Amino acid sequence: MRVEISVMIDPLRELSTEQSDPRYSQIDRLPTEQIARLMNQADAAVPAAVAVAIPSISGAIDAISARMAEGGRLLYVGAGTSGRLAVLDASECPPTFGTDPSLVQGIIAGGPDALTRSVEGAEDDAEAGAAALNDLAVGPLDSVVGVSASGRAPFVLGALAEAAVRGALTVSLSCNEGAPLSAAAEHAIEVVVGPEVVTGSTRLKAGTAQKLVLNMISTICMVKLGRTYGNQMVEMSAMNSKLAGRALRMVSDITGADDETAGAALDAAGGQTKVAVLMIQHGLDADAARALLTSHGERLSDALSG
Repeated sequence: MRVEISVMIDPLRELSTEQSDPRYSQIDRLPTEQIARLMNQADAAVPAAVAVAIPSISGAIDAISARMAEGGRLLYVGAGTSGRLAVLDASECPPTFGTDPSLVQGIIAGGPDALTRSVEGAEDDAEAGAAALNDLAVGPLDSVVGVSASGRAPFVLGALAEAAVRGALTVSLSCNEGAPLSAAAEHAIEVVVGPEVVTGSTRLKAGTAQKLVLNMISTICMVKLGRTYGNQMVEMSAMNSKLAGRALRMVSDITGADDETAGAALDAAGGQTKVAVLMIQHGLDADAARALLTSHGERLSDALSG
């Protein structure tokens, strides 16, 4: 797909993320270290911009986690860099929090091929965004987070519109004020980071801001769903030696048991950290520990005190 530039009116011209910052106009003539320092200084402003949006972020997380507690899914939708970040954040939830891959999903315009290369025209297809939500049979318990630095990607707008029709919770995450995406969502998050070091390259500050917010959304939702114990990721899947060692340390730290005892409990529990903890603390076998955990809604803190 090729856009006819000669007759095009640029809809992005006035966006803050598309402006050129004169501070960086000579970077092609600067030594490497100076460019790196300029980029580092620019990046340092991102957390402050995220901090301004925390009330909006918190409201969205409360609404999302309430639906997830009732069995709903968290679905991210994005295009280009935003889509890749969405898929990345979703893909980290199963190994980190032991979730089923269907619980948190990332949808990118252009499909899986767009993760590694540009799929021309994909982000301009609003109907494809709606179809992606239709294919997933989105419903009232689901939450759909539209991610777009410009706040106006048609694919994402189409997805949010379809989500709203289906009764799902709609959330937007953009990096411009007054974005169309914000108007389309029940919960609008705008993290205004301003012009990029390389003009219009929103994989930079805007991408960093989006990743920080996505980190908050997925992590805090999992905390509120009881998938951590304190700050320990006790639902983690111990799929390699590093993670197996981490599981052993968690069981030892929580129970005070030595490594030998913790390791034996983990083996008997099939590598399930929460089950191993309950086995040690309550003197249970694995089946009884699982039953106790289930009776407390899979929340380790409740099962330990119950």
